[in-house]
Amino acid sequence: MSTAPWPEPPPLPPGRTILVPGRGELFVRDTGGDGPPVVLLHGWTASGELNWFLQWQTLADAGRRVVLVDHRGHGRGIRARRRFSLEDCADDVAGLCGELRLVRPVLVGYSMGGPIAVLTAHRHAGLVGGLVLAATAMEWRATIAERLGWRVQLPAMSVALRTGAARRALRRLLDRAATAAPELEPYVEWASGEAARGTVREVLDAGRALSRYDARRIVAGLDVPAEVVITTKDRLVAPEKQRAQARAFGAEPIEVAADHDATLVAGAELATAIEVAVDRLLDGREERAAS
Repeated sequence: MSTAPWPEPPPLPPGRTILVPGRGELFVRDTGGDGPPVVLLHGWTASGELNWFLQWQTLADAGRRVVLVDHRGHGRGIRARRRFSLEDCADDVAGLCGELRLVRPVLVGYSMGGPIAVLTAHRHAGLVGGLVLAATAMEWRATIAERLGWRVQLPAMSVALRTGAARRALRRLLDRAATAAPELEPYVEWASGEAARGTVREVLDAGRALSRYDARRIVAGLDVPAEVVITTKDRLVAPEKQRAQARAFGAEPIEVAADHDATLVAGAELATAIEVAVDRLLDGREERAAS
């Protein structure tokens, strides 16, 4: 009897599980080395691998130490009994940086990863060397319409996750992306399977946490350099909100003409934009050290 071939994974850094005392076991992929550390924080419903498999190599090729981590309830992340919180994810990241002895890492947060990055810098003063915030915002609840939107979106997401509709929608997205970029075709099956690793309960809890997130006061008092990458065609995180975050940090935004699926359909362009953002932060750090 013939069997289907095992889905081929893309090139990825070596993976391992790190025990963070008081937090739990975190799955990470880590290029190692002594280059400037860059920690990649993924978005809602994704995993570190699924979010960043088209971008990590660009950052590593420049001599940086690149670390991918799976957040709680996502990918191979911690399965906790208590309700998901963005603050717990931030404390996980801080603990991981301590275990890996990462000095002043740059945190790169995409979508949900942006709030986690901001909260890590806020809750652990002096730990973070800089933030790169991509396709994300300081809040998603400023208007009545937005708050009502979450009340509709979360039940719909629950149905989609429990019935398999969300996975089928992702598969259609992957097929379209592979049509536009044939180099992705070998990884479609792998990506489809990777998306199914998260737990429905915790993914939905993560959505509820995002619906309550509002960091406008936090950002106003945060003394950490930041760069902002804006996905200018984004239909999930409005570009106006992304620009508001750039203004709050005093950052000159870097733009990528893509929707919220930029990690897949504009993988190379996003990688270049993030590399430029990281370079700006590291160059600024060198200038401050020299002055």
